[in-house]
Amino acid sequence: MTKSDHQDKNFAAISPDQRLYDEDGVVRGDYIAHVGAAIADRDVLTLRHEVAEFHESELADLLEALLPDQRMALAKLLGKEFDLAALTEVDEAIRLEIVEAMPNEDIAEAVQDMDLNDAVYILEDLDEDDQEEILSRLPHEERILIQRALTYPEESAGRRMQNEFVAVPSFWTVGQTIDYLRDEKELPDRFNQIYVVDPHFKLSGAVDLDQVLRAKRAAKMEAIKHETRHAIPVNMDQEEAAQIMQQYDLMSAAVVDENDRLVGVLAIDDVIDVIQEEAEEDILRLAGVGDEELSDNVIETAKSRWPWLFVNTLTALIASTVIGLFDATIEQMVELAVLMPIVASMGGNAGTQTMTVTVRALATKDLDIYNAARVIRREALIGLSNGLIFALVV
Repeated sequence: MTKSDHQDKNFAAISPDQRLYDEDGVVRGDYIAHVGAAIADRDVLTLRHEVAEFHESELADLLEALLPDQRMALAKLLGKEFDLAALTEVDEAIRLEIVEAMPNEDIAEAVQDMDLNDAVYILEDLDEDDQEEILSRLPHEERILIQRALTYPEESAGRRMQNEFVAVPSFWTVGQTIDYLRDEKELPDRFNQIYVVDPHFKLSGAVDLDQVLRAKRAAKMEAIKHETRHAIPVNMDQEEAAQIMQQYDLMSAAVVDENDRLVGVLAIDDVIDVIQEEAEEDILRLAGVGDEELSDNVIETAKSRWPWLFVNTLTALIASTVIGLFDATIEQMVELAVLMPIVASMGGNAGTQTMTVTVRALATKDLDIYNAARVIRREALIGLSNGLIFALVV
């Protein structure tokens, strides 16, 4: 048995997550080398066996760890067996790189098995011609749903919602509802609420599953429902929707259109993704690097960082001009020149602290027009106090 065959046998004997990650949760270099060798040998059978058992998030980590040429080769070798849902977990540059290289017919076939929000996430950045070709290959009902979702604003609840939910008429009894849940084949894989709608499909309330199980079969759904006071408008910004769900500890939330008709559901797993994305966006804005991704090339990264560096250059020139006004004083007291790096460093650090707190307050909507003056006054006093204290220390 060769060393390579022995290694393959070892990998086959352990679970997928143990194959991919070490004890610290980092992608294993030896496993990446193993997959890379299978790609180089065009060993489709090995690749299918390895990838088939991965969760989409694990496959995403594998894709990000591979070299660009290896990612493309892996997607092409797997063809229709490549799990396109994994691309919702990778950097935008990697997603576009792979999707644009895949045949539209393969994308159309994969999209049919995906949740609505994931399908929209894959298609939204493609060229309009590619979108139309892919959509034309889908069944009529799925095509209409995706087309409607694509008309909603980017980063809105409509782009994030799922179209699979359970809704029943208000005049149904609990018994009818339970029988429907048992007999209906086209139900979501997981759900914790049943929505109650009127004949025009307007949302009138919701019933938790535990209420359905505890109620008498003869009880009307109208009688045991509770009002959904936190329904999400379809055009609401995804960050605002996530904050509502976080504030009221919701596991899911109904999404309604301008006529209060139920059109989808926001699930907690989608909201967690939104919160993470928005937090990353705020951190990047804090450093002035835009929406930069690790997979971006040198030119794109340099362009995204240039504006903030240019602003810093201008402020540095202003500071240098101010220092130049006191060059005669500095010549007479050389000690002042020695302290200049300390002043610049401490000023920069103090500014970063204030900016960090302020950006976080803006992101969580704790800072608004009503308390802005108080926050500015507070930060100014903090800066003055720390400035005096450290001036005495120095």
